[in-house]
Amino acid sequence: MDPRPATVAQDRIAFPPGLANAFVFATFNALSFQIILSSPMVLYAKSLDASATVLGILSGMMPLLVIFQIPAAGHVERIGYKRFVYAGWGTRVMFIFAMSLVPLTGAFLDNPTRLALLLFLLFGFNLSRGISSAAWLPWITALVPVQIRGKYLARDAACVHVSSCAAFLLAALCLGHEAASWQFAVLFAFSAVTGAVSLVFLKRIPDVAPPGREGASREPVPWLAIWRYAPFQKMLRMNMAWSVAYGGVGTFTVAYMKSEAGLADGSIMVVTGLAFVGGLAGLTYFESRTDRLGSKPVLTFCLVYWIGIMLGWFLLAAGVIRPRLGLVLLIEMLMGFAYALVNINNTRLAMVLVPELGRSHFFALYSVIANLTLGLAPVLWGLVIDAFGTHTLHWRGIELNRFSFFFLAVLVVFAVTLVLCRRLDEPKARNIDELLREILQSPQRLWLRLWPRG
Repeated sequence: MDPRPATVAQDRIAFPPGLANAFVFATFNALSFQIILSSPMVLYAKSLDASATVLGILSGMMPLLVIFQIPAAGHVERIGYKRFVYAGWGTRVMFIFAMSLVPLTGAFLDNPTRLALLLFLLFGFNLSRGISSAAWLPWITALVPVQIRGKYLARDAACVHVSSCAAFLLAALCLGHEAASWQFAVLFAFSAVTGAVSLVFLKRIPDVAPPGREGASREPVPWLAIWRYAPFQKMLRMNMAWSVAYGGVGTFTVAYMKSEAGLADGSIMVVTGLAFVGGLAGLTYFESRTDRLGSKPVLTFCLVYWIGIMLGWFLLAAGVIRPRLGLVLLIEMLMGFAYALVNINNTRLAMVLVPELGRSHFFALYSVIANLTLGLAPVLWGLVIDAFGTHTLHWRGIELNRFSFFFLAVLVVFAVTLVLCRRLDEPKARNIDELLREILQSPQRLWLRLWPRG
């Protein structure tokens, strides 16, 4: 069957008026949160002598505190989507301004005290985010037509990836080879300012009345019945496995590049930033294909990619391949490609499977279970890495050390995730063979267009 009519029909459906503000919000929001929640914060914590376990806590705090979506979901319909999100995002910006002052306290606070203060402020930041995010997915699901949700998510993710790349390149310029405390302060202040700007555009996104706002039921929420909804439960299980696998990858690849590969802070920022170029490539290619082919085949394709990526990290950490900057950059770009597609297809699949009745509670359970696992994973991986310590085992030129063991274990969990992905239920999803056929035919189509005629 020719898929082009369906694609044309999807292209004719326009985004709701005012939704462009959501893309601008996503742009400035990414400039802000990538500095506070990613590699720059990990490097600052490392400068304060944080252990792998502390780095795991730092990285796991954000997803762990999403658990507060469960109690928050009961208040979303009463307060309204926009008000709920805006209050939480405004609160977290105030915490970023406070965090920008921490690097300047080195004259009178020692490293452990500054690290404790930083963790306290990050807790407040992530708590306000965790509560307010209960309204975001229900808001966007109600606002964007079902036929173009994949297109919206791809556009939104593209804005995030462009900004994230810019944020990391800016961090590379700011931090240089070995950053001083004032340089981290400047970077965190930039995060606070861009976070404040994002609030202006958040307020301009059109609001939508929640479906149960006029007569919200006071009966207890049937959480067990929500969990037992079979298609939803399969998706949750797959997401739990994904979260265990991915949970420590971002943090401990940076730790590996810093402590084992010997890359400078600026180089790590450049490598991490350019990873988003890989994500942009994937989002551009799959923007319209996701709505047409479905999320399941794209997730399957990406999880196979992830297994190959972790094999690459294992070979680097095990000493089989020398960790050259160009090779590390290539692997990071593949990571960006695979992560971007898994992220938007997970969200799109949740939008497809979650029923309208009880939408806020379904999304709350989806976010909490996935993020709890995502939050616990780096803590547990950090404990494993610290427990392994400096021990090494050698076998036929392969060195099993703390990082190579970590990458090998993550590879196994990605393989389990792939098995669970194949069991997902998605209405109207195409077969993986159709996706592979289209991928293989794309270079041929491009060549035919470029080939001189006549």
